[in-house]
Amino acid sequence: MRQLPFLNGVRAFEAAARTGSFAKAAGELHVTPAAISRMVQLLEQRLGVALFARKANKLEPTLAGRAYQAGLSPLFDTLAALTEQVKAMARPNVLTVGVGPTFAIRWLIPRLADLQKAAPDIEVRFATGGAAAPFSEGWSCGIQLGDGAWPGLEAEPLFAADLTPVCSPAMAKRLKKPADLKGETLLRVSHADDDWPTWFKAAGAGRVGARGPEFEYYGQALQAACDGVGVAMGIRPYIDDDLKAGRLVAPFSQSVPKGKHWYLVYRELRRSEPGFVAFRNWLMASAHGRTA
Repeated sequence: MRQLPFLNGVRAFEAAARTGSFAKAAGELHVTPAAISRMVQLLEQRLGVALFARKANKLEPTLAGRAYQAGLSPLFDTLAALTEQVKAMARPNVLTVGVGPTFAIRWLIPRLADLQKAAPDIEVRFATGGAAAPFSEGWSCGIQLGDGAWPGLEAEPLFAADLTPVCSPAMAKRLKKPADLKGETLLRVSHADDDWPTWFKAAGAGRVGARGPEFEYYGQALQAACDGVGVAMGIRPYIDDDLKAGRLVAPFSQSVPKGKHWYLVYRELRRSEPGFVAFRNWLMASAHGRTA
């Protein structure tokens, strides 16, 4: 028979060791600090080993306590993830999609009407974060930018993240060659410092430096480019619709791989869920220009 430890004490200890405080652990578990202290003491008695060295105004795990917490925290993380997965099975047609705000606004949301036509029973909820934000246990799937290597997750490629400068049609008229960018305002994105240097190197214009307003997201820089503020570094698929509509122009033919791709990321457990299957089929068809 499986011999389990005093589980309430284990929860109390793990929370206290992770947060470094009985008070913080009490807030997390919705009990009093005294209750946390008492449960930890009972656990120590049953284990026969001290887990904390109690000092004035300081809670310090012993060697045994550090070893115990190092193993317990991943177990609780796994339990939380498993619980979320099981809860999701009660609502198979509700999908929470983790996606960056620019990808959502510039590509995914404009196509949602097509998803509703293809799969009217699917309810999609967006959880936005950065494109490279860690995969959340609460997501049904995510659309992320990377190299395709996410341990424990399935990753299916959607787009190559190619780079090309874009600007307003009026500004494009005076840009004939990459060296012409030297006198222009070049819009930058704070988390993508390598974009302009990567493109300039490939275009043979390595001495041109990117100087201009810096934005937090690609979407902000691209909107500024539409408004004639300067030239932005466009990234697929953010610029596809604007180029097609003529709101933005790519003045040069040079397109450079960013070195990353966009992927649909999900857990294997989701693969056969009807809602996810419908969303995946539609997404893959849309990404490759097919009818779902």
